[in-house]
Amino acid sequence: MAPSSVSLGEVKCIAPTGDRCGEGVVWHPDHEAVYWTDINRFLIHRYTPRDGCVKTWMFDEPVTAVLLTDHSDTLVVTLGRGAILWEPLPDRRSEPFFHLGGWPAVRLNDAGIDRFGSLWAGSMRNNVNSDGSAGEVGGTDGRLYRVDANGVATECVHTIGISNTIVWSPDGKRFHFADSLQDKIDAFEFDGSLGASRPFLTGFGRGVPDGSTVDAEGYLWNCRYGGSCIVRVAPDGTIDRVIEMPTANITNCTFGGADLKALYITTAANGTPPGDRLAGSLFAIETNVVGQLENRFRLPASLLRAR
Repeated sequence: MAPSSVSLGEVKCIAPTGDRCGEGVVWHPDHEAVYWTDINRFLIHRYTPRDGCVKTWMFDEPVTAVLLTDHSDTLVVTLGRGAILWEPLPDRRSEPFFHLGGWPAVRLNDAGIDRFGSLWAGSMRNNVNSDGSAGEVGGTDGRLYRVDANGVATECVHTIGISNTIVWSPDGKRFHFADSLQDKIDAFEFDGSLGASRPFLTGFGRGVPDGSTVDAEGYLWNCRYGGSCIVRVAPDGTIDRVIEMPTANITNCTFGGADLKALYITTAANGTPPGDRLAGSLFAIETNVVGQLENRFRLPASLLRAR
């Protein structure tokens, strides 16, 4: 089937939150809301399109991603040190069900859920100081973990600079994963475990790969940190189009809204000049492209009882 013609609306700033490092964005269809994080300010935000309101929760360490579970009112939150369960309405937080070895020298970064209900979480050398200020980036201390519903964690990839882009094709059989420091995105065969891999996007030339989403046609939308753009990449790795953005550090994106045609985009103010007034905002683009519903972490009874 030939891909549909893409139509994109205006890039709109919908929440000028000034995030130092906005990240971890997810659309929650049951809540009709966008959740995302500010890693350096230890925050989770929620934006509700129906009223344009933003609500914010404070945490005690870096918050890197928000993910759905098969219980609508319970979310997975990845922190610097590991992963917890969180219920937004009563603001109830569990103890970590996954502990990252090596914290605080390393921390978690991007994360995603596969079609089998397992959590995939990538790490990196910790570049966030205890007061939230930016630390040094570098090294190859990162790892990629699969955390199954029984809490068992398996290390799947090692020697990573910065783990980013943890997303799957519509059929769930192809996994995309980026190492930002190596400026590459790889594609893996996937059946619950990682199979053979090949380079997918390398040497694009504008910024480095950060977070991504995949639409219903299998095209990957990759945010370019430092590149002021999002690049849409066809399943065969060719560049389909480049979407210009009004700020430099584009960090992550997801499709949302009732029809999954609104692209929500997080950004980062870290390292931007004072004149970059929209840095760290949440943006939205209305499209005619349909995204995918997010996979959900399968909560075992043991975790539900432990909350």
